[in-house]
Amino acid sequence: MLTGTLTTQHQDMRQSVAPNRMSHAASLASHANNTAAMARLQEKKKEFEAVAALERASALFVKRVEGLGEDCEVMADAGLVHGQVLEQWPNMFRILSLFLANREQQNDGAEEPSTTSSGPGERLVRLPVDELQVDLQK
Repeated sequence: MLTGTLTTQHQDMRQSVAPNRMSHAASLASHANNTAAMARLQEKKKEFEAVAALERASALFVKRVEGLGEDCEVMADAGLVHGQVLEQWPNMFRILSLFLANREQQNDGAEEPSTTSSGPGERLVRLPVDELQVDLQK
């Protein structure tokens, strides 16, 4: 009878160990799942931080490109003004040549300024600016 009791106790021990092993295995599986979930959470956090950094860098890039666009518009306006100035140079050289021709004729004493060979409406007139300023002050 003693042998039967030991066998029964031994079977009871085996039965009591088996559920512990199963609960321990379930605990290990749960812990492994929890660890995997935490690792995935950390990975997603890093991914989110990288996307946020990319978004900040993109916003900064957009601001810089907009600044370059504004600078290009200023340069385009300056180019228009530069073109307008260059357009006037032929007129300035024409006026200068008229002045020099008129001055040479006066120095030679050959003709009066009113009978020069310049075209209609192309005549330089000397204005006495100093006399006008004196008259204005009086």
